[in-house]
This record gives sequence, C-alpha cells and structure tokens, in this order.
Amino acid sequence: MAEYLSPTQKQVVERLLQTPMARTEWPTWLMFFLVYGAWGATLYWSQALGLFATTMLLIVTCAWFMSFQHELVHGHPTRHRWFNKILAYAPLAVWFPYTLYMETHLRHHNDANLTMPGMDPETHYVSSATWQRSGWLMRGLYWQRKRFWGRFMFGPAMSIVSVGREALGQVRRGNYRYVPMWLTHIALLILMLACIRAWTPIGALFYLFCIAYPALSLAMVRSYYEHRAAEDCKHRIAINEASWPMRVLFLNNNFHLVHHDLPALPWYLLPRVYWANRDEYLLRCGGFRIGGYGELIRRFSFKPVDAPLHPLPQLPHEPSQL
Repeated sequence: MAEYLSPTQKQVVERLLQTPMARTEWPTWLMFFLVYGAWGATLYWSQALGLFATTMLLIVTCAWFMSFQHELVHGHPTRHRWFNKILAYAPLAVWFPYTLYMETHLRHHNDANLTMPGMDPETHYVSSATWQRSGWLMRGLYWQRKRFWGRFMFGPAMSIVSVGREALGQVRRGNYRYVPMWLTHIALLILMLACIRAWTPIGALFYLFCIAYPALSLAMVRSYYEHRAAEDCKHRIAINEASWPMRVLFLNNNFHLVHHDLPALPWYLLPRVYWANRDEYLLRCGGFRIGGYGELIRRFSFKPVDAPLHPLPQLPHEPSQL
C-alpha cells in the first residue's frame, strides 16, 4: 500500500480490493472476451463490413489489446504470471513480444528513475551523449516525437527500430537470452498473418502497416505526455482527466499517477481512488494535470511539448524504448 495514503484512504483502497468485483476480477475477464471477441468478429465479418470499417475497427481493437496486455503485466486477472502470459501472448499488435514488454515496463515502474535516459526504458528524452552523436535527421525525429502528430506518425517507427537494433546488438554481443522469445513471437506472428490472409481479404503487409502500425500510434497517444522531467519524481507523472471513450480504450491508465502509486490496483478501481482523493493527487503531481487528449491536440499538434534533451543529470547510454 502506498505510503502517502492517509489511514482513511488506505481503508477505502482495502475495502475496494475486498469487493466481489475485485476478488473475482470479472471486469478484466470481461475485457479478455471483449478484446479477443472484437478482433475475431471483425475479421470474421470483414467482407461484409468492407475494408475501411474493418481496418478502423481492427486499429482500435489492437490498441485496446495493448491496454489489456498492460493489465496482465500488473498481475490481473490472476496472480499467476505464467497464466497471464498465456492470455497476453498472442501477437495481435505485432511489434513487441509480450515478455519483452513485461520486463521493460516493470523496470519503468522504478519511479526514482522515471524519464531518465539509460534508466527508464520508456523515456522519450535522450541523453547528452545520444544527442551529441546524432545527425540532423535523428535530431529532427527527436523533435518530431515531442509534437503530438509527430509522435503519432514517427513514434512507432522509432520504437520499432530501437527495439530491433537492441535485439540484434544483444546477439552480436553473444547474449542469446531473448532469441527463443523472438523466435516464438515471429513464428506466432507468421501463423497469425497466414491465417488472416487465408480466411479474409486482408494481406500480411496491409495488416502490418495499415492496422498494426496505426494501432501502435493510437496506443502512443496515451503515453505522449504522461511523463515530464522534474526534480520530484512524483511531479513527473501526469493525471489526464480524459473523456470516457479514451478511458475505456486505455483502461483508465490516464490516471497515471494513481497507477504508479498503486500499480497492483486493477484498472476499474483507478477512477474511484482518484476522484475520492483528487485534490491530494493534484498536489502530489505538482499540478501536472491534463484536461483530456483533445487538450494535447490543441496545444501540441505541431508544437513540441518540451525539448528532447533531458535537462537533469543522466547516464550516457540510452536503452531500447517502447
């Protein structure tokens, strides 16, 4: 239980965790059937729906699937990591093996290292050393990643290339630990794409670049400005009071400080904890409140949210970023 909670707030959280909803985890089980069911049903009726509707529905469903994977990383709907891994391992979203995402995301939850290049694997800042050795093209991309639409367009490609380069670099250095993971992921991905091509009018390349890539772009909307550089690590974590469609899509992870403080709290309880303690959370995050994703589009469509070079002292090496 987070140390910042008052005794009354701790009682609220403990009471919520003892409710039938939390004890059975039925909302997360429902999400499992909804996400996989929506993906399968869209493909099954793809000819009747038409290519455009099928594409739009699959983009949203694959982004939703990534939000579901995030819940599984944090121990839902069961306490058995191996079983949750089975539920999440399908390569619907294509680009990253679940095991890799799980390991890097759990490292990201060391709040003391948030946003720090070389320490936080999900940072979107770069170190001084990386900036100095980057050419004009990479520096331009780093700046684009700080704009809303720049991140939407180029962010997925930058992450895919970074993760792929890191994977190949590990093999060159003689580290074969992740080779079975990648081979399994690629084999499942080939099988999935072959089945889709055989039973629907959707080809493999279309799925990769017209469905999976924009789905990753959509998923990255949530993480576009959920962290910032600040001395106090809790001031680095945003609260985004998003509208209900985006909360459903991102499974309430827009209440990001609540999630970082209580990472084991299931997605359907995050709003109840936040709204019961809103003033305390806004004080705790240093006023890092965003009034929805529309606000980010209005303010930062083509304007960088801040500079790509991290302003605080940092390590010289920058790892793979998801």
